[in-house]
Amino acid sequence: MSLETSQVTRAPGVRPSARGRFTILVIVLVVAVVAATWLAVSIGAVHVGLAQCGGIVADHLVPGLVTRTWTPVQEQIVWDYRLPRAVLALLVGAGLAVVGAVLQALVRNPLADPFLLGVSSGASLGAVIVFVLGTSALGGLSLSAAAFAGALVALVLVYVLAQRSGRLTPARLVLAGVALAYLFQAVYSFVLQQAQSGRAAQQVLFWLLGSLGGARWDMLPIPAIVLVAGVAYLLAQHRPLNALAAGEDTATSLGVPVARFRLQLFVLTSLLVGVLVATSGAIAFVGLIVPHAARLLAGADHRRVLPVTALLGAAFLQLVDIAARTVNAPQELALSIVTAVFGVPFFLWLLRRRA
Repeated sequence: MSLETSQVTRAPGVRPSARGRFTILVIVLVVAVVAATWLAVSIGAVHVGLAQCGGIVADHLVPGLVTRTWTPVQEQIVWDYRLPRAVLALLVGAGLAVVGAVLQALVRNPLADPFLLGVSSGASLGAVIVFVLGTSALGGLSLSAAAFAGALVALVLVYVLAQRSGRLTPARLVLAGVALAYLFQAVYSFVLQQAQSGRAAQQVLFWLLGSLGGARWDMLPIPAIVLVAGVAYLLAQHRPLNALAAGEDTATSLGVPVARFRLQLFVLTSLLVGVLVATSGAIAFVGLIVPHAARLLAGADHRRVLPVTALLGAAFLQLVDIAARTVNAPQELALSIVTAVFGVPFFLWLLRRRA
């Protein structure tokens, strides 16, 4: 084979060393996700050993596979309460992180994330209205549908307000997002004030700061299906995402229908945020921190950034939930309190770096 033919054969692909590093990275992250989940299932007020947790899960998946060394109470705690919560943490962490990565490419702003842009607050407003006033208040919309509608309205408003002469302005984007977030928070605070039950309002306020305590198996199929389908679609669109991250002019010159593509991603990210907020409340900073860490590890190509972001987000929120349950035990902290410990310094560092 000639040198020229060899170069042509190798040019379109990825260097074997780069592909190998990416494969190793994914394997390490999968192991980290499994380890964090296993640890999360074993930790709690009632101690259940790691081996017992593995045995309980294995026995439910393949009955009779292992010898029973646990009590019925331990089995109920692990299978009915801790494991659904751990799985929900994986789904929410992966989903919020992926949405953050997409929004940062979509608006070309490293500070973009569902919480800072007001998308989570819009979804929370829709969910709170259904929680407090019932489904009839929004024309019969379910909790997930109301959260999706609120997220979509918030994202469209931010997009419209952030434009100047037909182009997105990064500073206006963040300011518009923060302003709308305060507006939505004021509205749902007013709705909560009108709630007849003070205890119910207090529970909703705690949920709004992020909580996985209500996780049950029947809650998981919808967010799982939406997340898998959404990530699969985004992976199929990695080339237009890469082009858009490079700039509107670049994307247009490469044949990307920018306006239509943005609209599709606005709807998809709003759907993801709406479904996730409906199950876990609004959790801050996951979509801001994790995508930047993923790009440091995997580069800028969204074909690699998106799966790495999903795995990092899943592991990160799993560890955050463990901290929320143990730092102030027996009282549980809201997840946004824990994520703010990491998110606020990171946000300030990003601002200083851009300055």
